[in-house]
Amino acid sequence: MQWLREMWTREGPGIPKDAPKKTGLALFAEILVREWWEMVKLNILFILASLLVVTLPAALVAMARVSVTFVEDRNTYLLRDFTEAFLRYFWRATAWGLVLAGGLAIGIHAIVAYTAGARDNLLLSVPLAIALFVTAFVTVLACHLIILMVMRDLPAPRLLRLAALASIIRPLPALAALAFVASLWLAHILFYPVSVFMPATFNFSLGMFAVVFGAHRAAVMVLELPPYRKPHARNAS
Repeated sequence: MQWLREMWTREGPGIPKDAPKKTGLALFAEILVREWWEMVKLNILFILASLLVVTLPAALVAMARVSVTFVEDRNTYLLRDFTEAFLRYFWRATAWGLVLAGGLAIGIHAIVAYTAGARDNLLLSVPLAIALFVTAFVTVLACHLIILMVMRDLPAPRLLRLAALASIIRPLPALAALAFVASLWLAHILFYPVSVFMPATFNFSLGMFAVVFGAHRAAVMVLELPPYRKPHARNAS
């Protein structure tokens, strides 16, 4: 059983220290090639951890925590890191999950209602545009908030403020990541039943990795601002 235990607990692969630093899509592809097997296992862990549904927010945050280590090229002990993050952030993730899910539900309901009304009354196109913008902003904010939560322990008001700031200064990478996630699920639908195993193998973990990759730089930028760069603020480890 030694091989089975090492499969889940051994240190993830790294990169040569003298290798030139890649950026953008090249870096995304490099990390994906290096960590693809870890992402498959992470996908399985996420599915198992979210089976009870109420554990879904904590499972998402735990997956984000592991994805941050992929992006930052730090040592990854998959099962240990996922379990520790799941337990550590359980209540915070659940509370934020309820708040953000409520906000998105209101936004989607407003979009549906104004879309139906705009067919007969063009004046409703203005609140429809506002509802679309606000819903998109809340979605991007949720991405940054989850990543900031696992990168540093912050009080809820400060966490929300930094997430909003990150969403304002660099919204496009997070939106691009969300579009990539949408394309994964669109491919699953279009190529079904050939794609039946996509969700079970990599859709969730690859999607979260894309979101973390897209939003990570903005999170680092806001955490490096003078008001928030404090000696007692420590990174999650």
